[in-house]
Amino acid sequence: MVRSAASTVEEYLADLPDDRRDAIAEVREVILANLPDGYEESMNWGMICYETPLERCPDTYNGKPLMYAALASQKNYMAVYLTGVWVKDGAADRFVERYRASGKKLDMGKSCVRFKTIDQLPLDLLAETIAEISVDELIECYQGSR
Repeated sequence: MVRSAASTVEEYLADLPDDRRDAIAEVREVILANLPDGYEESMNWGMICYETPLERCPDTYNGKPLMYAALASQKNYMAVYLTGVWVKDGAADRFVERYRASGKKLDMGKSCVRFKTIDQLPLDLLAETIAEISVDELIECYQGSR
């Protein structure tokens, strides 16, 4: 995995080639427009991350904020990481089913949705998926799993 040394989102975006910068910026806009209140955008793990503030849930397994989603430009693709799809029972299956129903080809790892162009992402589904889980619900699910 390619990890950026950028310390700000603006620096991260500035370091990308034009075509990737445009695609990552567009996906970022969708995420920010649909992100429930309480999550924070930051640079972590070499990616643009959307996380719970550590003050809201300081007792994490690694002492870092809980990541809800992330966005990155990797060597051979771009990726949106949707860790939230594993929080609710059946959410991952519903996401995969709806992605495939969009007619777009899904290239997904456990939570990583890989894409080479913005046209490969159903942005409406991404928007709904991002909007689905509140900070309180993410924290509750995390604490319940421990």
